Amino acid sequence: MRLCFNTDGLGYMPFEEMLDTLAKLGYDCVEIACGNWSKAPHIDLDKMLADEGARKYFMDAIESRGLKLEALNCSGNQLAPNDEGKLHQSVVEKTFKLASLLGVKKIVMMSGCPGGAPGDTTPNWIVTSWPPITTRILNWQWEEILIPYWKKTVEEAKACGIERIALENHGCQMVYNPSTLIKLRDAVGDMIGLNFDPSHLMWMGGDPIQAIHKLGAKRIYHVHAKDVRIERNYIGADGVLDTKTIDQFAQRTWNYVALGHSHDVRWWKEFLSILSMEGYDGAISQEMEDLTMPALTGVIKSTDVLKEAMPVNYN
Repeated sequence: MRLCFNTDGLGYMPFEEMLDTLAKLGYDCVEIACGNWSKAPHIDLDKMLADEGARKYFMDAIESRGLKLEALNCSGNQLAPNDEGKLHQSVVEKTFKLASLLGVKKIVMMSGCPGGAPGDTTPNWIVTSWPPITTRILNWQWEEILIPYWKKTVEEAKACGIERIALENHGCQMVYNPSTLIKLRDAVGDMIGLNFDPSHLMWMGGDPIQAIHKLGAKRIYHVHAKDVRIERNYIGADGVLDTKTIDQFAQRTWNYVALGHSHDVRWWKEFLSILSMEGYDGAISQEMEDLTMPALTGVIKSTDVLKEAMPVNYN
């Protein structure tokens, strides 16, 4: 396994300072966000595509610190039936082109979530089977939008030399758990695998350990190390479906937190051990989204947990 970092977690730092910090903390590789949900604080996608010198500087800065570029991330909703969806798709296409120029073989992104019918202008995430129209919406989304889009996108990725696309199991996306990943993979091929983020299963009520066994290593292409705390003051009364924004962490029923601030290091040892048991030997990429503490503090605390928990020697 490799200790990786999604660099958005230190997005306030300039590029080289961020790399110096990760090298000092003992990281092996980086996952660079290229846009869409990310503000892409460490990369100018258009400049990188146009300027060979910019690409050389970028790669030299990473490699001179003993780091490797693990993946490019373009997570967004390219299936949104509006202008935002078109913009997100443009970033996806540019990220694929940049991967080709840099020799990057893995893309991290999301499956997308379309509208619920022709003519819709907003995404529609269906998570129930009642009333009956929900099933009709879901079938249309899969058969008319999702599967055709991903069949085309897989071919575009192959043309760019990309070997793996890791889809994050995020809420408000068509792929949000192991079953939906397997369904899409069966339809479009093994270019598609999971960017397995246990935190999302946690707040949805799933068990990440059981999910690893269901997926097996062959379907897991990337792992985000991120934790969720279920807030006991609120969860019992309101449940997990919380629409308050994440900056309202003092009132939410659940929050993203630094590793160890919900599930302790013993849990993370089991999680990573089970990944290893199933045969996963790829990147474990810390994704820091804990707003209850300064970003660097959260990164350092989470790094300590990862180093103790990973089944490799980081002493």
